[in-house]
Amino acid sequence: MFTPAEESYLKSQLLARLATVAPDGTVQNSPVGFFFNDELNTFDIWGQRMRRTKKFANVASYPRVALVIDDLASVNPWIARGIEIRGLGEPLSDLEPPRPYYSREVIRIHPNKIITWGLEEGGAYTSRRIGTASQANEAPA
Repeated sequence: MFTPAEESYLKSQLLARLATVAPDGTVQNSPVGFFFNDELNTFDIWGQRMRRTKKFANVASYPRVALVIDDLASVNPWIARGIEIRGLGEPLSDLEPPRPYYSREVIRIHPNKIITWGLEEGGAYTSRRIGTASQANEAPA
């Protein structure tokens, strides 16, 4: 799913921002930690009290999400780099957390579009779809 440069970058990062949409259409952007699930090709967002968060409730109501992982490789010269994952979020309960202090709820992101900048040779911008067009509009199974 990811190029070697993208995989290397994802492994080097710890924080991201997750954009979700509330039932009233309000957009929320939350700083989050993330785990890439190699077995499922998903991004898992855990937390200490995930079930009680607005982002968890938002995903339960409207599954479209965007996850942005980015940083500055340099400020002189200015070199921004990152990955945006667009897809469908799935609020799950009663899963074994990766760390003992996380709750048993997770937002699992099923990617359907990957946008990158500054990761490949020459800092190129890339964009590609994952899966089929119909999957981009369907809730995860």
